[in-house]
This record gives sequence, C-alpha cells and structure tokens, in this order.
Amino acid sequence: MKFNVQADMTYTANTAGTLILNIHALHNNAGQAVLQEHLNIQPYIPAEQLLNVNGENHLIRLNVEEPGNIAISYHATVFNAWKMVDMDGLVETPVHALPAEVLPYLHPSRYCQSDKLFRLAHNMFGEISNPFVTVLNMVEWIHANVQYLSGSTNSETSAFDTVTEQSGVCRDFAHLGIALCRALTIPARYFTGYAYKLQPADFHACFEAYLGGQWVLFDATKLVPLNGLVKIATGRDAADAAIANIFGEIDFNTMLVNCTFADEVFIPFQYAPNSLQGISYF
Repeated sequence: MKFNVQADMTYTANTAGTLILNIHALHNNAGQAVLQEHLNIQPYIPAEQLLNVNGENHLIRLNVEEPGNIAISYHATVFNAWKMVDMDGLVETPVHALPAEVLPYLHPSRYCQSDKLFRLAHNMFGEISNPFVTVLNMVEWIHANVQYLSGSTNSETSAFDTVTEQSGVCRDFAHLGIALCRALTIPARYFTGYAYKLQPADFHACFEAYLGGQWVLFDATKLVPLNGLVKIATGRDAADAAIANIFGEIDFNTMLVNCTFADEVFIPFQYAPNSLQGISYF
C-alpha cells in the first residue's frame, strides 16, 4: 500500500538554538520503503541527518544561528507492507530466549512504570495463557476504562497517572499498554507514525508487543485502522520518539499533519475481541 504523508511546522527562534526533529518516515524498516520525500526549510538551514544506534529513529538536527521565524515542510510517498501472524497456541517466550536487542523493552521507563503496575497487571491479566490474548484483553480494558480526552494530560503524564485519572490521549493509551505488558514480562515498545483516517489529522502513537519472535501492533484508542500507519519511530516510550526536541529559546507555533491513501482500494483492519491473528509491520 502507498501513502502520502505531510508535516508542516513553524517555529520562532528568539535566540540561537537547536531543533532536533523526528518527522521522517522510517527508511530502514523491512516492510516500509520511502519512494520519494522532500524536506524544505525556510529560511535555509542545513539539515544534519542522524540515525540512532538501533536504527529506530531518523532524526534531523537544525543549528539555528540567529533569531527569526522558521518554516519546515516534509512530504513523502511511502510504500508500506504488513503481515498477519497466526497467534493461535502462542506461549510466552522465556527471557533467556529473547534477543538481546529486545531486552530493554522489558524494563520500566520514564513514562511506563511497569514496576508500579505489577499487581494490577497480574490480578487482571496474569491468568491468561496466550500472550497475544493477554495483550488483546489489556487493549480492550484500556479502551473501555480510559476516556480519550484531548488536552487532559501533559508531557509529564505517565502510565501510572493514566490509570489514576482514567483519561488521556494516544500517547497515554500507548504508555499504559506498554507498562502493563512489561509488568507481565512481555516486551513492549512505543510506536509513533502518520495515521490514515485519524480525525483530526495528527501524529499518532500506539505500541508493539514482542510476541512469537516478532513485533505485533496494538492501538487501545481504536481511532485508526491498524493497517493505515506509516512508521516514524519506535522507542522505550515517548521520550525516545519525540517529534521535536528544542534546545534554546525557540517557540513552537503551528503544525499541519496529513496522511492520505495513494492506492486504489483500502480495506480497514481492526482486531476482533476474540482474534487470534496479529498484525506486524516487520
């Protein structure tokens, strides 16, 4: 499937500083190919491209040398492939059998305090034998018990806060899913991307759980089709995959994000409550 994605952002620099942006469709994802892309920065500022060690982020760093207004426009056409994975009869992968690169996603992180949610996770989901069914039940519980409420949280809101306040936005739903998974020794990571059919259009966050040797996608908000995402980045939580990091007195002004389907037919996919087929973005 092909998608056209767009991110237009404006900033005002009050002093010299640095912008690190994470808006590029991920290049080195096995199932995702960037067919064409264009980045325009006005006034012109050289964009240094940065890849993290694990290749899960494609960053650009802008060295802003003087005050003024900055306009950034990113457009890309992306081919995206996903696969259905049979989860029937799945059993938990023991920690000693997990790949080394997966182990960091077992630990508590800034926004995903799995250690604080250990008892809740085990009391509610610890008796389910199939890990995929476990995560699917977590997603259904989050969707039923946490209200999606724009503006209800901030950059400090954690998974523990979301359980307490029972409201949040997509990143909070993702953080809670991740924390509950890790509390049950299921590796989980944050996923951010462009989302087809998201209203209003914006960047979207969900999460992936490592099941049966692959990363399987889940979205407790149920706001977008699971097969309508273009990956930007993954990480332990939102701190690893922030859209923008600002250093210096630089103010964010406006943002326009869009994702449109560029093929002929799109059939949206969501998990049924009793599903045993997972979707993986490789």
